[in-house]
Amino acid sequence: MAGRAVGSRQSAVRSRQSPASSHQPPVGSLDRLIHERLRLGIVSALAVNERLTFNDLKRLLETTDGNLSVHARKLEDAEYIAVEKSFAGRVPRTEYRLTAAGKRALEKYLAHMEALIKAVRD
Repeated sequence: MAGRAVGSRQSAVRSRQSPASSHQPPVGSLDRLIHERLRLGIVSALAVNERLTFNDLKRLLETTDGNLSVHARKLEDAEYIAVEKSFAGRVPRTEYRLTAAGKRALEKYLAHMEALIKAVRD
């Protein structure tokens, strides 16, 4: 019953959309993994830097250790970034780099956002 109510509301919303909105790329095709603010920041920073350390990213994105760790792990699990852990003396060092899959995902995301911007401006 509740499923029908949601479906009927979605149909009503779709029927009220203007014809111009049909030219926009579907929102569902947006990469939700990259779309989150901090993850987009990580991927963008790595797109313009070959490698960044955990501390570099933390400073650049003005975030906490825990927040950066959680979001970097999600990107690593998706294979958008690669993580290399080492030691400088006795100090742990974590470095990140963007993978080929991450570069492709970012390019696709940017193209989608550009299409949305163009559709809104036209």
